[in-house]
Amino acid sequence: MDDGMLRTALKNFLSLKRPPESIPVLYGKRMLMPFPDESCGLCGSCAKECRAGAISVSESEWKIDLGRCIFCRRCSEVCGNGSLQLVKAPDYVLKREDLIFRSGESTERERGTIDQAKRKVIGRSVNIREVDTGSCNVCEVEVNSVFNRFYDAERFGIKIVASPRHADVLLVTGPLTDNMRDAFDEVLRATPDPKVIIAMGACAISGGLFSEGETSSGIAGSADVDLFIPGCPPPPDAIIRALLGAFGLTGQQ
Repeated sequence: MDDGMLRTALKNFLSLKRPPESIPVLYGKRMLMPFPDESCGLCGSCAKECRAGAISVSESEWKIDLGRCIFCRRCSEVCGNGSLQLVKAPDYVLKREDLIFRSGESTERERGTIDQAKRKVIGRSVNIREVDTGSCNVCEVEVNSVFNRFYDAERFGIKIVASPRHADVLLVTGPLTDNMRDAFDEVLRATPDPKVIIAMGACAISGGLFSEGETSSGIAGSADVDLFIPGCPPPPDAIIRALLGAFGLTGQQ
């Protein structure tokens, strides 16, 4: 690393330009996903370029699976006539199928909350055990950021706990590799009911770029998932928005 790169890295690391600690600021930015406008000719060049296999194009329809998308934007860069626009992506969905978007349909998703009975038991203090089922560790970096002094999720009653026995929520990252399947099953058994299970990131949702390896291609087949947070990885502000929205904590300041 040369001196210029080192100075830039330190400047970013030590920056004091931090957003005010308020919900309006957290809600001021959204992830952006590609979506075609009316000029799309369904040529399929974007689907051929998509390394994640998130886009498919037929003679009559363009479709993207946001549960596989890694938000690299290569598809929009190769679009010959600029038909792929970047639009706001949902921070979370409650159903896996709600991460699939088709041309001509709305890109908005209704924001709901998780099961009321679970929310009643958990209350306004959410204890999370993060579970890595074979990820590349990028999602873990973002989870760490959620609880640093920059984002400070604990001010909303959201906390990380050391044991699944103390957890209300399992925040799962990674595609669930074969080597981690037994460990994940043990974590599920150790977490008291009623527990909330969150699939965070493309790998936990669909297997992501590792779906063709020795994995389960996500955790949906091994656990009843309550919440899906797309991204590769989802940024800290999106994770916080998803947790606040899904647990009905948006009234906290």
